[in-house]
Amino acid sequence: MVSLPKLPTGAPQVSLAGLDSRSSTILRELVELYVQTGGPVGSRTLSRRLPLGLSPASIRNVMADLEEAGLLYAPHTSAGRLPTDRGLRLFVDGLLEFGDLGESEREAISARCAASGRSLQETLAEAGQMLSGLAGAAGLVVAPKSEGTIRHIEFVALGPGRALVVLVTADGQVENRVIEVPAGLPPSALQQASNYLNAQLAGCGLEDARLRIAEEIAANRTELDSLTQQVISAGIATWAGGGQGSLIVRGQARLLENLDQAARVAEIQGLFERLEAQETVLRLLDLAQRGEGVQIFIGAESGLFNTAGLSMVVAPFRNGQERIVGAIGVIGPTRINYGRVIPVVDYTARVIGRLLG
Repeated sequence: MVSLPKLPTGAPQVSLAGLDSRSSTILRELVELYVQTGGPVGSRTLSRRLPLGLSPASIRNVMADLEEAGLLYAPHTSAGRLPTDRGLRLFVDGLLEFGDLGESEREAISARCAASGRSLQETLAEAGQMLSGLAGAAGLVVAPKSEGTIRHIEFVALGPGRALVVLVTADGQVENRVIEVPAGLPPSALQQASNYLNAQLAGCGLEDARLRIAEEIAANRTELDSLTQQVISAGIATWAGGGQGSLIVRGQARLLENLDQAARVAEIQGLFERLEAQETVLRLLDLAQRGEGVQIFIGAESGLFNTAGLSMVVAPFRNGQERIVGAIGVIGPTRINYGRVIPVVDYTARVIGRLLG
């Protein structure tokens, strides 16, 4: 089952206790219509859809009370009403209805996330792309930092001043990094670096490898020339001691769809810049670990963006030792289909956890 989140610390405390059943029903229907259409919802529309036998005038009175409570607002005088972030939070915490995924949907998600013939990074990128498509939002994955022991390292020349480092860990993960190398480096230096590391470090963890190499070079106990030593140090440093994993973002363009205001475009572009920062990886992991299961952050609640109009749904995934090592989710407009997105994010996180286990 999907676990709904507690209200994040510092967000407005919203309760259903102050709403009667009529107000709750109208708020739920209004938010569901907003999710479908993205536009303001009027009293006549609600009157036709609700089985309460209420006139548009009666519904307008209820909507006015909900607006006074800070749950709805009018974008302009003659329009219908839209939910505020507070109203959306109340909807998600207490009024949202969603079911479990069907067997065919589970099989489709598992097939998209299958790791056969792909590196972990490729598998996670595919999972992020899948979520982006299903949610109509940007898919996010915090990929775990590689912790496996080294099986093989290879340096491949890419052109002047650049080389590809290919790392294969004992658990079969294959990862690639591009590094800068000294200009004019001969191909023999890359081969020498590969041979040295494979001879010395097979079976070592990445952090142990970094420390051992640093000690060997500092003590001048290697027969390598200075250029090859630089290549080795750069190659090892791309993994070891490098923070808390990496962030994969897919479907960023979906956040820019239907934005006709330059200010809103600038806000989304600012979000993209923050997503590229290493601190964002730590922040996402912290948010994902706030409670069991899926966490939902509306508007500025996550601290990742200080603007209204965006929501984030994120869930942690665990390795074979049941330790949280990453997270997956989506960032999209506040009108994302929560009832659909929440169980999809939840199940995808479980599938990835099984793969890691």
